[in-house]
Amino acid sequence: MTPRRPDTSASEAALIRAAKKGDEQAFTRLVRAYEGTVYSFAYKVCRDSDKASETVQDTFINVHQKLKQFDGRSKFSTWVYSIVTNNCLMKRRKSKLEESSLSIQEIESDEVQAPRELLVEEKETPLEHAATTELREKLDEAIKKLAVDYRVVFVLRDIEGLKADEVAKILNLSVPAVKSRLRRARVFLKNELESYVTEIS
Repeated sequence: MTPRRPDTSASEAALIRAAKKGDEQAFTRLVRAYEGTVYSFAYKVCRDSDKASETVQDTFINVHQKLKQFDGRSKFSTWVYSIVTNNCLMKRRKSKLEESSLSIQEIESDEVQAPRELLVEEKETPLEHAATTELREKLDEAIKKLAVDYRVVFVLRDIEGLKADEVAKILNLSVPAVKSRLRRARVFLKNELESYVTEIS
């Protein structure tokens, strides 16, 4: 389950102001508030616990170095997401794993709903739980096949629950570009899972 992101509040704003002035305790509290969110997101993009942990370290080093540049025009969480996303993408490029990702550039479709039933915890019987667990494993495998540019959009929108305009700011894209990538990612994942869902229906 995705860790809850802290709400922007007066107390958070006070921590940010204090951390900007060099208060290390305030900065530590910010790290503790966001480290779960950063790790969770990094893991969903990197699909590797070691790389996710390295990304968390890199992210908060960057946050510490660039904190004075945060001007408050966007939410602090959006700014943090921008940094962790850049780190994930940089690590991805360095590892050259992009070569193994499947291209979905040619996929075209009308708007498709994300497979949210795979992302929501529900009460279920042991048999249903086994089927759901296997289905989530299939989803995980399918997400790994997504080209990273599409994977990041899918994770931010359909798993992390950010709005399209927030994702656009984080990725420096237009809102239509975000929606296009999300649509392609959803179609790809739906196609990957379709045969399995048919088998258990």
